[in-house]
Amino acid sequence: MQRDLRLAGVGRRYGLRGPWVLRGVDLTLTPGTLTRIEGANGTGKSTLLRILARLDAPSEGRVTGRPRTAYVPERFPSALPFTAVGYLTHLGTIHGLSRRTAQRAAGTWLERFGAGAYAGTPMAQLSKGSSQKVAVAQALLAEPELLVLDEAWTGLDAAARAELERAVAERTATGGAVVFVDHDPRRLAGAPDATYTVLHGGLKLRTAQASSSAGPLTLVIVRGPAGEQLPPDAARTAVRAEQAAPGVHRLAVPASHSDVVLRILLTARPPWHVVSVTPPPDDPVPNPGSHP
Repeated sequence: MQRDLRLAGVGRRYGLRGPWVLRGVDLTLTPGTLTRIEGANGTGKSTLLRILARLDAPSEGRVTGRPRTAYVPERFPSALPFTAVGYLTHLGTIHGLSRRTAQRAAGTWLERFGAGAYAGTPMAQLSKGSSQKVAVAQALLAEPELLVLDEAWTGLDAAARAELERAVAERTATGGAVVFVDHDPRRLAGAPDATYTVLHGGLKLRTAQASSSAGPLTLVIVRGPAGEQLPPDAARTAVRAEQAAPGVHRLAVPASHSDVVLRILLTARPPWHVVSVTPPPDDPVPNPGSHP
């Protein structure tokens, strides 16, 4: 992302005399960060996300910064006159991709979310879950600088939910910013750089103590080339990183981000050697030493 996205004193109400949904909201989203937004139903979370995505204008205050933004709404209009791959290809060209590149990216993302078999299916005939996979794919195919997710995991099967978590980790690891709302408190547990609660129209930052629950962590032990520092993207993603011995590092990584961290290490130049990978205790299939 080229620069921060900043909200300064932002308020939003519908109608000149309507009640304020949001007021006095200050928020900065910086490159490479993951931000969670919480709050009870009806408090204005979706309104805030629409302002961040620049789909809705504030009634007062300022929004500055224009990162390339993609948005997954809570409800996706699936009855569109396209096939799944046709819709994604069309959006990719709008985002500046060539038609060939857009079509290739569309196929890749449909496959990643387990919807490759439905690429040629008209959107109106897709199930709710398959439509949601297309909704998520359209937000990811052009590699946005800011990704805004409003309950994007709703309706996805378990494999697709895990894939979306990996995609979020990839976005932040490569310098993008992601902001999300999700009803499951375990979603991306331990990964957010900041968590805010929408309360009485304002935005409250969780205290460091309240946000320190790391959630399930994967322990990764790696050995690097002599004299090499941990790749910055891997170090930034880890909750904890320590040097256990010369050249050997022990990383505690949010379980949702472990695949991405391993990929960073294994594709570094020169590559790092993965000594062991220990998943969280509740992982049903421990597999030390595995890698993507």
